[in-house]
Amino acid sequence: MLLKNIQKLTDLLESGNLQGLKELVVPQFRQINRSQSFRSAMMLSTHNLKHLSKIPSLSSECLMLNLEDGVSPEQKPYALVLCAMVLASNPVSEKKLVVRVNPLDEGGVEEILYLNPFMPDAIRVPKIRSLEDVHRILTLVDDGIEIHLSIETKEAWLALSKLSFDPRIKAFYLGILDLFADLGFSQTLLLPENPTVQYLLSHFLITTRACGVKAVSFVYQDYKNSEGLRNWLELEKMMGFDAKGCIAPAQVELIHEVFGYSEHEIARCHEIVMLFEEHAARGITGFTDVQYGFIDEPIYKGALAVLASR
Repeated sequence: MLLKNIQKLTDLLESGNLQGLKELVVPQFRQINRSQSFRSAMMLSTHNLKHLSKIPSLSSECLMLNLEDGVSPEQKPYALVLCAMVLASNPVSEKKLVVRVNPLDEGGVEEILYLNPFMPDAIRVPKIRSLEDVHRILTLVDDGIEIHLSIETKEAWLALSKLSFDPRIKAFYLGILDLFADLGFSQTLLLPENPTVQYLLSHFLITTRACGVKAVSFVYQDYKNSEGLRNWLELEKMMGFDAKGCIAPAQVELIHEVFGYSEHEIARCHEIVMLFEEHAARGITGFTDVQYGFIDEPIYKGALAVLASR
């Protein structure tokens, strides 16, 4: 994807010509990317043409086209149109394109209705506080578009196991800074070794997975601190996470490194799948292999899950 005529877009933005910008964008049919195997979800502020022009070179597997935090009220109308332009320029995309709108009563409703014809792969809605909010979202978002939810309020936390009542709801994102603020916790507690934080991460992950929804861990804001990010990633991988939000290309590379699988692990899973299916064809679903030890259906399913997440 490449936005056309960057100079003309720049001139329209600098002159504040919102109508002229709108006249350049026309909805196009998009092939929805329904993959849930992304490891990185990189935030892009859609008012920033420089950032948007780099989309083709970004390695993140999911791009979060952001209309919420970091976009000023004055910039939001322009960001919305540029977001639609990115979608219209991307009829097919290997990168999952998710739009994070504003809270429903702070412009989110209007943004969703405007974006529906441009068919983003998913719309992510922040500040969920009730099941009624989710029912409302389902009536607003067109049927073919996935719904992703930010879990960042104490009400959403308490309702976590009940929020995925519709098959269109595919992912939950942990907004840990907003959640901490809503719970009255200091951000100084946000350390990998803090037992409260470990409980919060594990509860979020297990509940979300049990609901059949993808769990995406929080954005690490100190984007220049690769050692700090690695500490979080190693903890999260040990817990079972396989996806994390981010804000910088260097973070993407580290996320892919830690959340990836070695060639040895991939080869092992292929062998286990082949061995199990060969034995299952003969009615044997539990056996001992000289190299891999005991193999049964749970081991087989675990190997399939690894292969499916690549």
